[in-house]
This record gives sequence, structure tokens and C-alpha cells, in this order.
Amino acid sequence: MRRRRRSLTLFLAFFAMLALFFSGGRGVQKVDAVGKDAAYENLQTFTNILAIVQKNYVEDVSTEQLVEGAINGMLASLDPHSAYLTPDLYKELQVDTKGSFGGLGIEITVRNGVLTVVSPIEDTPAYRAGVKAGDMIIKIDGEFTKDMTLVDAVKKMRGPKGSKVVLSLKREGVNTIFDVSMLREVIKIQSVKSKWLDKGYGYIRITQFQERTANDVEHMLETWSHDGSIEGIVLDLRNDPGGLLTQAVKVSDLFLDSGLIVYTDGRLENQKQKYFARRPGSYMDFPMVVLVNGGTASASEIVAGALQDHKRAVILGTTTFGKGSVQTILPLDDNSALRLTTARYYTPSGRSIQATGIVPDIVMDNVLTARVDQPKLDRHSAALREENLPRHFENKKGADKGVQKHDDKSDPDSMEHDPDSSPDDTPDSESDLGIKEGEPGKDPQLDHAVELLKSWKVFKTLVAKREE
Repeated sequence: MRRRRRSLTLFLAFFAMLALFFSGGRGVQKVDAVGKDAAYENLQTFTNILAIVQKNYVEDVSTEQLVEGAINGMLASLDPHSAYLTPDLYKELQVDTKGSFGGLGIEITVRNGVLTVVSPIEDTPAYRAGVKAGDMIIKIDGEFTKDMTLVDAVKKMRGPKGSKVVLSLKREGVNTIFDVSMLREVIKIQSVKSKWLDKGYGYIRITQFQERTANDVEHMLETWSHDGSIEGIVLDLRNDPGGLLTQAVKVSDLFLDSGLIVYTDGRLENQKQKYFARRPGSYMDFPMVVLVNGGTASASEIVAGALQDHKRAVILGTTTFGKGSVQTILPLDDNSALRLTTARYYTPSGRSIQATGIVPDIVMDNVLTARVDQPKLDRHSAALREENLPRHFENKKGADKGVQKHDDKSDPDSMEHDPDSSPDDTPDSESDLGIKEGEPGKDPQLDHAVELLKSWKVFKTLVAKREE
């Protein structure tokens, strides 16, 4: 009985969505009008196909299976980020934003039909195993992922704590597919990490924007202020896949005393929102450097964009992922939900970073000087970005300003191979390259950020003496 009720709910939800889309997104206010145009014919075609498949397909298939497949197909045809969340996945999503879930610890997307890593989350099995942004997941436990949905991929990668999973990866610049074996863990993400780098110079790393991220950052800033004067802050947003928009706004507000932080623009009036810095007592008395890279996406790009537009911080690193769209979670009656792209977001200056990303004020690869001459580093530095995803939204504003489009040549079926590399090539891990993010002396981008902050103090002193 419960299964039949769920099938009916899915069936009704599917037709409600079709009616909503065909009515221009305004809701089904005039039902009689919907039945008199092409929309009715399309719905009738679908029901006919549904009946034909159920009657003639080689195996028995349930209405629930067919309707769920149709929903997944419809949403997948829109953009890379819209999706149908089954009750189990919707429950997992709610757990994710609270900072505890089971799995490997990677943010994934589908690119050209291939499951691809957006970024690994720090201190997780995937991060420790050396999984990189842009890695293509060819197999999960021996099963090919070609045309696998995100929903199915998530199901396969999550499992009981301590159970083993093997990912077969293809990486830019490496000729062979290689396996990475990991043990699943209950992922407890520490959203905010912090430490003193030097006297007066603090380091804050945000790994993901969760429910308590802004509170944790504020608590650390208060503690440091009581301990002594803050001379400068490095805010590390590298490999931060994003998270909650509200938390990105609150974190930005901590470092801005006024002005627009971000605004969203969609088809409906409730999707047109503006978020301002309103918090009294913001931390404005010290310079900042924000570290970003190709794994900096979504909510973390909002923070970087706001601080850059307000000239509050210097952005250092490489171009960010470029996800400039907003997804809304729309719950359904059967405890499932839709994750639907409902708006684009814009930085305070009115620029969209969709498919173009945040371009740093200082562009700098994270490469140790002693290893710059090694060509492998350049091949491995190619990172997946929003512009590489099929059906991504074009950045019309960016195109008007002459933003260049880059050809994507990293499809696994047409991968260019370096004639000088051998079949025995294996990917360099971060430790092999001597780079350890967040560690002074082993993190060139961080070291340069600290140099900039200290230089600011020196120049400020020189200017003050000149004005005396």
C-alpha cells in the first residue's frame, strides 16, 4: 500500500512539474488553458509512452521506476546542478549541512557523462588518498560510471563505516587509469580551522559553509582580538565546494561594515534577493588576503567576490570554479525533494562569475620554486570548472566583456597523451611535490600571502612617517 501511494505521489508530482514548466513557472493558475495548447499534447504523449513501455518492455517495470526515471531525465536536461532527491538522499542532504555524514568526502558533478571530482574535502578519506579536483571517476568498485547519475554515484560511494571502496580515476597528464582504495568513514567536517602563523598574523581556513560556520569564525576573531592586536588575516577558501548561502553572507558581513554582499536574480519575485552587510562591529582594522583555486566554488566564491569588489581583501591564487547559480530545495509530500536552479547570483559590482569564476588580483599557482621546471605540474594543474560542464548557463555579462572561452580537451574518450610520458606514469601526490596546504614553508601561496600582509604594515609605516 505504501509503495502504491509513493508511486501515485511521484506520478502526480511529475505532472505538476510539467504543468508548472509549461505554464512559464507561474504555477497552475488556469488549468483550463493548460489543456488546450501543446502542453496537453506533450503530457498525452508521455502517458502513451508510459503505457507502451509497461505493456511491451522485455521485463516488468513499475510505474514508480518509470516516473522517477522521467523526473531524473527532465532535471538532468536542465543544468548540471538540478536533481531529484529521493527521501534517503534528501535526508542525507540535511545531514550534510550539519557537518556529519558517511562516505569518502568528495564533492562531485557529472561532466560529459563522466563522474568528475569538483574538490575533495579536507581531512577525509578522499583528501588523504590524494584525490584531486578534476579527477574523472571511471569506475566505482569495478562498475563503470559512464552516464551514471549523481544520485546513483552517491549511493555507491556511501556505505557503512570501515567498508572498502575502490575508485578508478583518470587524471589529466597521466596516461593510465589508476585505482585509489579507501575506507569509508563517518565524515565529521570541521568547517573552520584556525591558527596563528606569526605574531599578529592569523590563518582561517573554511572547508565548507555549514550551519555554524559564521559563528565559529566570529568566535575565533573575538578570541584573537582579546589575545592581542590582529595585524592581518589569511582567509583560505581553497578547495571549499561551498554550502549554505546564508552562511557565506554572514561570513562576508564579519569583514564588511556596509554595502551589498551579493544579490540573486531569478524569474520570480521571491528569487530576486539582495543581501547587505548590516552587522555592527565588523572586523575592519586589519588587511586580508583570501586564497582561492579551482576547487573554490559556489558559496566560497560569494565571499571572495564580495571582499574583492569592496576592496576589502587581496584575492590570491588561481581562477575559481565559476558556479554562479543558486539551487533551491523544494520538499515534496513523500519526503523527497527537488534541488532546482532558481536564480543566478551577482557580486556587489554586478558581475556574474557563472562559468568564468573569480579571477584573483594576484594569479599564482601553488608550486614550489625548486619544482617549477617539472612539466607534470602544469598538466596536473588543469582543474574542472563550471564552464566545462554540459548544459551550464552561459555568462552573458561575461561574454559582453570579452571573456575568453577555453576549449575542453579532457574528455576521457579523447584524452591527449604526452608522448614523453610512459604507461607506468603515476600521479604525483601533494606530498610528493612537497606542498602541504596551510603549512608555512610548504605552501607557496600561503607564504606569499603572509609576505603581502607584512609588506602592508611596512608601507603603512613609511607613509605615516612621510606625513609627519
